[in-house]
Amino acid sequence: MASKDQQIADMLQPMVAALGYELWGVEYVAQGKHSVVRVYIDSPAGISVDDCAVVSTQVSGIFDVEDPIAGEYTLEVSSPGMDRLLFTLEQYAAYVGEVVELRLRSAFEGRRRFKGVLKGIEGEDVVVQIDDHEFLLPYSAIEKARVQLRV
Repeated sequence: MASKDQQIADMLQPMVAALGYELWGVEYVAQGKHSVVRVYIDSPAGISVDDCAVVSTQVSGIFDVEDPIAGEYTLEVSSPGMDRLLFTLEQYAAYVGEVVELRLRSAFEGRRRFKGVLKGIEGEDVVVQIDDHEFLLPYSAIEKARVQLRV
């Protein structure tokens, strides 16, 4: 069964594309009465506050009809930013050579957090180099990943 994040992303993707943006990813954080839905959009020209407002209005309309979230929630629409979260293997592949921070769902070799250079993708594994050691981390085990772009 797909995660709530993926269900929402699948629901919103056609609308975001029709507006001329790329749906970068969706985060759903269930916190009782204070749940948050974060929708990240991108485009080659960048993202403005007006772009976020346009998408937010459309997302609200879809949520009013489809009602994917039980109870109250806060909707946030933004660009992925400089230190962007990674949601798909294709996104990881685009940032090979950059420093990434990864948090795993459960410990791997005694740790859940990894920060190192993204070396590539091997099948369904993400390869991260930390000092002189390469780690092959299963994509499915990654809870959250963020790239740290150098400026």
